[in-house]
Amino acid sequence: MADTIEARLAAEGVTLPAAAAPAANYVPFMQSGNLLFTAGQLPLADGKLVATGLLGRDLDTATGREAARACALNILAQVKAAAGDLEKIARIVKITVFVASTADFTEQHLVANGASDFLATVLGERGKHARSAVGTASLPLNAPVEIEAIVELA
Repeated sequence: MADTIEARLAAEGVTLPAAAAPAANYVPFMQSGNLLFTAGQLPLADGKLVATGLLGRDLDTATGREAARACALNILAQVKAAAGDLEKIARIVKITVFVASTADFTEQHLVANGASDFLATVLGERGKHARSAVGTASLPLNAPVEIEAIVELA
């Protein structure tokens, strides 16, 4: 099998989902020049959140990492919907990870690693990126994590 992004996804046992439709009045992605900006992606699998609640109260860091990984997979689905082919990814420029958490939870960066590690695994050097990990009081639909990305297309 060729060493493609989709082959690496398959090697991870992951199937790229269909890109999620917007849940409100926005577009799922916007391209400006060769930069693609995704709307925030929730940790959806089969149309349902993989977890709900706040980190530090309802969920532990490991569960948050898995939710962040699901968000990253949904980012890739949006990129494929926008670009038509994941091989058009030149690099992930930056991700911003929003973590719904209690005021005393301080492991947002560890939750964000779920997305960062996944992107580095399936994209290699193209998956290395700048990142912000931000704690927030709540997210849409009681999601524990939401991630937006800036992607450079080739």
